[in-house]
Amino acid sequence: MFCLLIESHFAAFRPFITGSFRPAAPFITPSAAYGLLLNLAGIEMREDDGKSAMTLIKKSGLPEMDIALGAPVANKPWKQDRSLEKGESSVFPTVQQLYQQLHNYPVGKQGLEHAPYAMGNKYNITPVRRSFLHGLRAVVCFRNCRNPEDIGEMACAGLRGELRREYGLPFLGDSNFLPDRIEVLESPPPCYWFVPVVEGDGEPPDQSIGRLTITIDRADSSRTQSKLFGPTSEQSDEIPNHAWVSIDYSRA
Repeated sequence: MFCLLIESHFAAFRPFITGSFRPAAPFITPSAAYGLLLNLAGIEMREDDGKSAMTLIKKSGLPEMDIALGAPVANKPWKQDRSLEKGESSVFPTVQQLYQQLHNYPVGKQGLEHAPYAMGNKYNITPVRRSFLHGLRAVVCFRNCRNPEDIGEMACAGLRGELRREYGLPFLGDSNFLPDRIEVLESPPPCYWFVPVVEGDGEPPDQSIGRLTITIDRADSSRTQSKLFGPTSEQSDEIPNHAWVSIDYSRA
């Protein structure tokens, strides 16, 4: 098993969605954790088939693994706005919102008259409301890594700057949200582990419940896999069996 501690003041893990409101998942998603690991290990998961309008994700040759996500119990110095219990600051990130100008190329012929004035830049400007996470602190654990089995060692080499980077820095959802800290852990600390929500199974989870993407398909969003997850009611340094999520893009 290979574990990482990830800390960031800001992060955003969004579903494929259009419109004036862009929501964010309440915690790091399995798909984002998988992409971050591959980024650190220097494994390219993008593929340009020369046909599609967008860059696709490879359907074969990507590592297979199981991923578990946990919110560690240790307090964060910048988080004092919400409590789990008396005297204990929240271990979960809070969802914040901001307004931005979204610059894009509209679909079809709408707004074409503005194109000459933009001098080649994106000429459609729309105000949007976007959600993001503040105060993310997550433990991400990987097991049963296959093809390659030493991906944990490769990620450690990447963190030490020993691998050649083909593209970009590691980021958390948005390319301008960079992690403050990524640390390799020998074993997971006590965490509230995110597990799939099953209807009628005990008390409803708290406000950290949300839909987390597992694998994504950029060409056909209906093939993107996701589930409702919520944190366990009690902390533990042992990962529940049902917290493990399988990532296998060859079957996605």
